[in-house]
Amino acid sequence: MLKFRGCQHFRQRLVCSTLSGRAIRIDDIRAADPESPGLRDFEASFLRLLEKLTNGCVVEINETGTSLRYRPGVVVCGSGLVHDCGTSRSIGYFLEPLLVLGLFGKKPLSIILRGITNDETDPGVDTFRTVTQPLLRKALGLEDGLELRVVSRGAAPHGGGEVVLKVPMVKQLGPIKMEDEGMVKRIRGVAYSMKVSPQVTNRMVDGARGVLNALLADVYVFTDASSGASSGKSPGYGITLVAETTSGCLISAESCHVARRNEEATDEAQDGGNQQQQVPEDIGCMAAHLLLEEVRRGGVVDGGHQGLLLLLCALGPEEANSVRLGPLTPHAVRTLRHLRDFFGVTFSLRTERNSGTIFATCVGANVRNMSRRVT
Repeated sequence: MLKFRGCQHFRQRLVCSTLSGRAIRIDDIRAADPESPGLRDFEASFLRLLEKLTNGCVVEINETGTSLRYRPGVVVCGSGLVHDCGTSRSIGYFLEPLLVLGLFGKKPLSIILRGITNDETDPGVDTFRTVTQPLLRKALGLEDGLELRVVSRGAAPHGGGEVVLKVPMVKQLGPIKMEDEGMVKRIRGVAYSMKVSPQVTNRMVDGARGVLNALLADVYVFTDASSGASSGKSPGYGITLVAETTSGCLISAESCHVARRNEEATDEAQDGGNQQQQVPEDIGCMAAHLLLEEVRRGGVVDGGHQGLLLLLCALGPEEANSVRLGPLTPHAVRTLRHLRDFFGVTFSLRTERNSGTIFATCVGANVRNMSRRVT
């Protein structure tokens, strides 16, 4: 049994435990917090989601919630699943683990997730739809079966969004070799709004284009102004930008109106979401600068997808898997440590002086889908 301390990287530890079949114990979960120690409600929700996806997993939590023991079961998945993600964290908190676990299920995964679709903490559903899905298709060679459909959007604090996720099962992952980052050739994006004036989306587009058009001519941002039943329960707006390179790599960045999850912020948001410190033009300008920063860092993926790509490399066959990344984020560094602990996979890191990018190479653990029926 592997032992960990603290609440950081909670999802990744559970996902790696499930895929490797190794039991884990996590102690001192917010033990130093005198007001609310132990697991948060979104972490308990993720544990309930794991119980829906797997068969035979055992979860033991002490009375204070500061210690957790998890014995993984068999990944089953299946269709007709529904999960309420709550309003503490957005749907993006649950999507990345589902994308990985769904590949190793006994049946193809089809699940409805309800909650907040876009917030400032977790990646929005637009990022998963425009960047994460194409990354999985390119890295794993998936042709069809992977789909994320947004039924309705939902902003903080009350949510009300709904998405449908479908993930196909695979027998095993193929080798990954992504070293050519290319040059940016065009920028696309989505500006969305919920329960506010449709003009807000156009103002965000103007703010983003004011920065990007000085550097690139091929910039097009779609607008999605939701209203009625498809706009959730709270007002909100934001923008997601994606830079596509000549080698087919996708670099993303996003920014959204920040609505705090309390009654005071809810009352302030009822006026249409146009707070002075977060006008739509500033949101678009901020997203454009974040995108340029990600492009400057280099690599075949942005900082938010480094951990996912490293995990896919470690799960691959016993062949050389190599990727090119920008400066490693703290999440990516912790991912490297978890891959060593759970799968015995270590990466060889080599820095290119001219660009400052890092070439990460490993031999995969050859994790196979033992649940898939042999035909």
